[in-house]
Amino acid sequence: MLYPIKFKPRVKERIWGGKAILERKGKAVSRLAKDKLYGESWDLSSVKGDVSVVANGMLKGNNLEEIIEVYMGELVGEQNFERYGLEFPLLIKYLDCNDRLSVQVHPDDALAMERHDSYGKTEAWYIAECKEGAAIYLGFKDLNTTREEYIAAVSESRLESMLNRVEVKKGDIFFIPAGTVHALGAGIEVVEVQQTSDITYRIYDWDRVDAEGKGRELHTALAVDAIDFEADAELLHKQYDVKRGGEAKVIESPYFTMAIQDVDGHKLLDRSALDSFVVYICLEGSATISADGAKESLAAGELVLVPAECCEVEFEGEARLMEVYIK
Repeated sequence: MLYPIKFKPRVKERIWGGKAILERKGKAVSRLAKDKLYGESWDLSSVKGDVSVVANGMLKGNNLEEIIEVYMGELVGEQNFERYGLEFPLLIKYLDCNDRLSVQVHPDDALAMERHDSYGKTEAWYIAECKEGAAIYLGFKDLNTTREEYIAAVSESRLESMLNRVEVKKGDIFFIPAGTVHALGAGIEVVEVQQTSDITYRIYDWDRVDAEGKGRELHTALAVDAIDFEADAELLHKQYDVKRGGEAKVIESPYFTMAIQDVDGHKLLDRSALDSFVVYICLEGSATISADGAKESLAAGELVLVPAECCEVEFEGEARLMEVYIK
């Protein structure tokens, strides 16, 4: 019988990273060097070379691909298994943006399949923490920006002036379809949910160089055909309200559904009709999660995968959770 499954985080050094991941992930990353900058914790991944490994229960030590191969639709849902096979369809990360990330864009499914034999990358950001005045960059200021104007701005090193800057606050959620030009600003921690893809076209990196004076590779030519010049940032900022003990469905897309669940003492959720795994990410507080008689603790910063065969999910505690599945 399957149970709520935890995974070992896979932490990545990044030039723009900081120290927050060491604090957020606690014992799970205690062996990491304390003097390095960590930008990403891949908390649930099926990306080749970075497949998540189970951290609890009878499946401990097996990786995500191995347990999908054994349990198939019982784990991920019958339709998900038919479509994605052994590849888990979502990549979930925690990001510590101590500095600005590069301005980038991701291809959609069609372009990514044509160029890279891969899925595209539609994603969503939950602002877990941020400094006052922190901002992201999302789309262009002028919704009438043309391909020719963009190419001229890149060649003349004035792209930054065209970008739409959006100040953020804790709890904000942004949906970022493939093709949207975007960048995370400094002083922000983010829970990121995305399609399983590691394809990024880097457009501009703020003239940043490494210790050897070298800049990171840009993908200017590849990016042009991937950009959606009509992306409207106002529509991508998802407004929601969650009362104590309540829930709010924030994003419904072909790639994933995202809801925010507030646990105020006790909560029972019936997920028997979904035919999908459900991922719960603890954003604040702590709770005990129970499914099919198995219990697991869930603290802030932790993630758990509830198999598709588990019809009811019960929570005890005080917590705010992100709920993610494929409808």
